[in-house]
Amino acid sequence: MSKLLGLTTVSFISVSSSMIITSGVNAQQALYLAYPPKNHQTTADQIFLIGTASPQGNVTVNGQTIQRSNQGHFAPSFPLKLGVNRFVLRHNNKTINVTVTRNSVTPNIPQGGGFADNSLSPNQSISVLPNTPVCFSAIASPNAQVSVNIANQTIPLLPQPDLVELPANSAILTDSNEPIIKSITSYQGCKKFNTIGNLGKPNFQLQLKNKTIAQRGEGTVDILNPNQLKIVEIVSDAGVARTGPSTNHSRLTPLPKGTIVSVIGQEGEWLHLDYGAWIKENETTIIPNLSSAKATIRSAKFEKNNEETKVIFPLTLPVPVSINQMGNKVTLTLYNTTAETDTIRLEYDPLIKSFYWQQVSPDKIEYYFELNPDQQWGYDLNYEGTNLVFTLRHPPKIESQNSQPLNNIKILLDPGHGGDEWGAKGPNGYPEKSVNLVVSQLLKQELLKRGATVYMTRETDKDVSLQDRVTMINKIKPDIALSIHYNALPDNGDAINTAGIGMFWYHPQAEDLSKFLHDYLVEKANRPSYGVFWNNLALTRPHTSPSVLLELGFMINPTEFEWITNAQQQKNLATILANGITEWFSQIQ
Repeated sequence: MSKLLGLTTVSFISVSSSMIITSGVNAQQALYLAYPPKNHQTTADQIFLIGTASPQGNVTVNGQTIQRSNQGHFAPSFPLKLGVNRFVLRHNNKTINVTVTRNSVTPNIPQGGGFADNSLSPNQSISVLPNTPVCFSAIASPNAQVSVNIANQTIPLLPQPDLVELPANSAILTDSNEPIIKSITSYQGCKKFNTIGNLGKPNFQLQLKNKTIAQRGEGTVDILNPNQLKIVEIVSDAGVARTGPSTNHSRLTPLPKGTIVSVIGQEGEWLHLDYGAWIKENETTIIPNLSSAKATIRSAKFEKNNEETKVIFPLTLPVPVSINQMGNKVTLTLYNTTAETDTIRLEYDPLIKSFYWQQVSPDKIEYYFELNPDQQWGYDLNYEGTNLVFTLRHPPKIESQNSQPLNNIKILLDPGHGGDEWGAKGPNGYPEKSVNLVVSQLLKQELLKRGATVYMTRETDKDVSLQDRVTMINKIKPDIALSIHYNALPDNGDAINTAGIGMFWYHPQAEDLSKFLHDYLVEKANRPSYGVFWNNLALTRPHTSPSVLLELGFMINPTEFEWITNAQQQKNLATILANGITEWFSQIQ
């Protein structure tokens, strides 16, 4: 997983067809800096310098001798002051100069008073229902009087307590996710409007020491007519629903293609849907002349075969849905739906232990499934016309033999990155994409020995998009999908002292596999633990199979990189990982 951005292009030793990294990976070389690149910019308060040199002689940074691994790799961290920071690296007769600029994260308020750049909110056109609070905010000079004028109304914006911000999601990777308190003055005020129509752009005004500064907002405010709401249909295969109007907000259950829903607001390109979620406008199309996006339902039908159970919900309209998994229980929620249900014929064996439902509010229904196995094996959710089809996969039928304990088990391996996507880079520039492929190929051979059927998203060094990898998982529907990666850190990480095995999962059906493989590798391979993470990653999000992303070590850790690129250790790791997969399947039967 590449968390090192802006790396310079370097040459590297390719992996031979025999899957063994050539000795050139570990060859001694002159002073080389893999990270940061020239003229790097960051907001972090420190930076690591990752590189290598011949073990003979010392490497100094600004005259200070730094720690190195046995093979000469290094990754020391240095504090950064705001502005330009210069580092001079020397080894024998070679010198490398690197400049790192630390940018401030505090908004810049003009001297003499005014609004901070890009701080006026809303910063794009919005639309809301009548009597919905519209909030305006700005960052500006302290001790000022700030207001907004819109639709012939003046709304005072009052100074707020110290601004509390949350760090980026990546902060959890360096255990630095505490809230950040900024001593800057933000002003905020909210107002409800009941006049339908476009209110125009807000005018922000600041008064300070007999000085008045005015600035017009970027977007308009529009109050919708609740009797003429836009109704849209989801046109993408899985509409990305979120908790708010940006990609910073968390994902909700994707909306199946064909879902029909009313729009109760908009911020820029984001539509606010009537059941609470937000979605990008380009994933929808307007349905003209449709007067309502409400549905009714009466019964449900169960269909099963050897591999899956389908539950079919006939609706009068395709409505938004959500899925919640927990242990051996699944809750399916239908929004904008009212039940007229008297009878449902149930099918229990071999998957479903019990089933019941409840109209939890006048327009929301929850269907509850309790499954016989504790482990869930994947699901699918789609519309066929106005029928919602909810498919639950059955446990695999392991036809274990003494020499082939994974007989009849389908496993998909995804060697991360490839082609132009290099991933993280080690101290000597060796790319993650290559070791991902080496270890995946070794693991494939070990799994084949144990009787598994193994699929690979790539067998060579080629570009494979994230969507193509996900599509392959959804098409093949393996019993498990494993994405093989090696790790790096954000700029403020500690590259020397961070190492070990990390596991990442998204759907609860993959949690047990993640924990098991993490603990197994830490113990059997005698590796440090980086931890088990819930993480919203493209290769953990597939729900048709338990999907786990493995981070098997840190490319940027000088000592661990030596272990990562050791051919014998790669073989040992593949054997141990295959043993762990085998044991996990045996203990869940």
